Amino acid sequence: MALTGRAALLAALGSIPVGILEPSWTGILAVNGPLALACACDYALATPVRHLQLARSGDSSTRLGDTADITLTITNPSRRPLRARLRDAWPPSSWQPGTEIDASRHRLTVPPGERRRVTTRLRPTRRGDRQADRVTIRSYGPLGLFSRQGTHKVPWTVRVLPPFTSRKHLPSKLARLRELDGRTSVLTRGEGTEFDSLREYVPGDDTRSIDWRATARQSAVAVRTWRPERDRHILLVLDTGRTSAGRVGDAPRLDASMDAALLLAALASRAGDRVALLAYDRRVRALVQGRAAGDVLPSLVNAMATLEPELVETDARGLTATALRTAPRRSLIVLLTTLDAAPVEQGLLPVLPQLTQRHTVLVASVADPHIAGMARARGTTEAVYEAAAAAQAQNERRRTAEQLRRHGVTVVDATPEDLAPALADAYLALKAAGRL
Repeated sequence: MALTGRAALLAALGSIPVGILEPSWTGILAVNGPLALACACDYALATPVRHLQLARSGDSSTRLGDTADITLTITNPSRRPLRARLRDAWPPSSWQPGTEIDASRHRLTVPPGERRRVTTRLRPTRRGDRQADRVTIRSYGPLGLFSRQGTHKVPWTVRVLPPFTSRKHLPSKLARLRELDGRTSVLTRGEGTEFDSLREYVPGDDTRSIDWRATARQSAVAVRTWRPERDRHILLVLDTGRTSAGRVGDAPRLDASMDAALLLAALASRAGDRVALLAYDRRVRALVQGRAAGDVLPSLVNAMATLEPELVETDARGLTATALRTAPRRSLIVLLTTLDAAPVEQGLLPVLPQLTQRHTVLVASVADPHIAGMARARGTTEAVYEAAAAAQAQNERRRTAEQLRRHGVTVVDATPEDLAPALADAYLALKAAGRL
């Protein structure tokens, strides 16, 4: 029997909610009975979404800039084949801008009683934890005229770790470390920290290294070689206060500080030193200590992944007290913070003697390369004013650094690209000088 009119359409569709109909079909279906019947059958034969079973597997962590593959397994327990479009929703920062639509949407067909897998490839643009949102499935009938739609919550977390771009400098720094440690043909001359061995004198050796007793027992002049002490304590302190939120290029200063800390941690752990991490502003944001050499770097990377700058003024007294509790023995305290005049003069300098009287202190700061570019600008009135402002800012940083040096602090001030190798060089220089 042919069905016509809106009443006949509703009779054919039964209890199908009006909202499930595609808007473009409603006018046609109201006057076309056979089509209405076909649509009703198509809807009835679409596999119910709520009965589907979903599970996740895949990567649970990745480095910033790398990809993470998350596999979604869809099981169809019904007796109808599933023909569907699927959207696997994640936060916007899980993909490069403009790639979300292609990366998160999938087509699939699952026969009755079987399962299929689809893979969503993430490429996060920010550090931290990325939580899966929801999976939306639109199940179509055999004719593709009508669909059922529903969502499932399938939890999964991907931790986005710091990229550690300064890793490329590690081989060259390790080569210098081996020279200091006496394991290559280039031996450290002069004063050191631990006696290593004797060798024949060559022109240029420090005469203070001559071992006169050994020389008296043989025909050649013998000199002592030294190696840096092992099992020293290194405390990396990340200032996560408001100054760390300032952006230099495309990333906040905190990211450059973390990259430099990772290179130093990798180098120091290879040198046999013990490395700890403290992130602080007005309270402890992260604390890593007591890790074995092989676990130091993974622990630090994992702790840094979720760190974000806090828009508060750093409590220098609280930071100092926490650092002293964390490093009870004589240690090298590496403070990655700002060299802006106000925070240093009002916050750090008054409490600095508490650190320097017990520990060796090194302050590392991220310099803005744009300031150096402004200082070189000429040609227009605006450029001259910019150059004058940049020169004033550079002079203030140099004055602040000099104030710290007068308190016995080693200062490293470099751009994001140069900070990590410069900090590693400062650490090696302190070892060579026997200050660790």
